Amino acid sequence: MNGIALTLRALHQGERDLERDLLAAAERHRTDHEFHHVAVDVSRWSREHAARLAEAGHHYGLDLSGPREQSAPGALSALRERAAEALGRRPETGLLLLHDLRDLHLAAAGNSLHWEMVGQVGQAERDSRLLDLAASCHPQTLRQMRWTNTMIKELSPQLLGSV
Repeated sequence: MNGIALTLRALHQGERDLERDLLAAAERHRTDHEFHHVAVDVSRWSREHAARLAEAGHHYGLDLSGPREQSAPGALSALRERAAEALGRRPETGLLLLHDLRDLHLAAAGNSLHWEMVGQVGQAERDSRLLDLAASCHPQTLRQMRWTNTMIKELSPQLLGSV
């Protein structure tokens, strides 16, 4: 397997992981409606990126699985919702949110670096498929990073100063 294929595989897994982590954090912080809804919205970008990477991977001899299946809501989902509502009233939840934001930011930063590599090799190899893929997906990953960074800047003084 060549370096392009390895990078595409790592990026595909990173996007899938980021989607999963964003959705899990959205569930954990369901009572913070702004965070919850934005996290769900930006998780869709990672889902789309993973699907596009899987599609592009065929050209490079990769068989990347498609996007993760969404689980159907059930008893476990209802239990998570009730637990999130109960935890939403505790000060420790703010620290958990900061921790989640930090992890999400680092995951998005890792994906961003991979997108940068994909764009650079696309430019060096004159591979329009890689260039187009990086040019359309990387800006959304950068927006995921800016969102998490902004949330950390806004919440840190209030949450860390009050505990």
